[in-house]
Amino acid sequence: MNYQPTCGLSALQARARMYATIRQFFAERNVLEVETPILSKAGVTDVHLASVKTQRHIAGKAQTHYLQTSPEFPMKRLLASGSGAIYQICKVFRDDEHGRKHNSEFTMLEWYRPALSLKDLMHETSDLLQACLGDRVTRPVVLSYKHAFEDRLDINPLQATLIDLKTCAQRVGLDIDLGDDRLGYMDLLFSHMVEPSLGFDTPVFLTDFPPEMASLAKTRLNDDNEQVAARFEVYIDGLELANAYDELIDADVLRLRFEADNSERKKLGLNPMPIDEYLLAALPHMPECSGIALGLDRLLMIAQQKLKLADVITFPAEIA
Repeated sequence: MNYQPTCGLSALQARARMYATIRQFFAERNVLEVETPILSKAGVTDVHLASVKTQRHIAGKAQTHYLQTSPEFPMKRLLASGSGAIYQICKVFRDDEHGRKHNSEFTMLEWYRPALSLKDLMHETSDLLQACLGDRVTRPVVLSYKHAFEDRLDINPLQATLIDLKTCAQRVGLDIDLGDDRLGYMDLLFSHMVEPSLGFDTPVFLTDFPPEMASLAKTRLNDDNEQVAARFEVYIDGLELANAYDELIDADVLRLRFEADNSERKKLGLNPMPIDEYLLAALPHMPECSGIALGLDRLLMIAQQKLKLADVITFPAEIA
């Protein structure tokens, strides 16, 4: 039986250097490194994420808890308690995600900047990428989700109907029956026709997503008076690296989103997830804030010019 890691020593050394660079980067900006639990009694409600469920005993009583898909919820509780700007490097878990770009256990860098605008966070993210990747990164291009679709598929996803999206999918050879799942067709078109082309000449910061994709972000009106989610994602070499929000701090709106997610989960035959009441209690005390989560394994893939995660992590789930 082969006991050895799938990555080489050079990848281990590069990871250590990258972590040191990140910590120095945030130390210079007076952003505090924190640590939060990876287990919680609440799980993420997002229908596209599957939490890893486990059981542990507290005071002798068995309880179902979930491994974090992101440290977002407890970090926001720290922000609401007056922590100021914070970051964390930690393990996160997403069930049944495996492949060239995925492993169900991976490493995330997440940071939050009170009083920093989403535009300012883009500049800081660009600076961090340059610190980690050096000459491989030039200043990024900012492109809206809408214009990315229009450039590649000649369709406006913010106004397209279900029929429009189905017709577009058939036109480009993605003749897959997703029923009446409008967002499913949008994601199909994006993942197959838009995403693979992003970020090859320079990093792309993709902005202004459809409002249905707001998740924990605020919504706003774009220049065409269309409702959009105030968020951006970062792409290099067709690979999604990071996801950022102008953070929603309205607990009532967020509760409605969580409940809508759980209703959709029931329709899809998925178990509803416990809602994080601690987060909802903390949200009214949280400062205006922008935040971002960045996949460090993928960033290391780009830094090392590797094509699969197994080349930069020690033991993928299949051999862990």
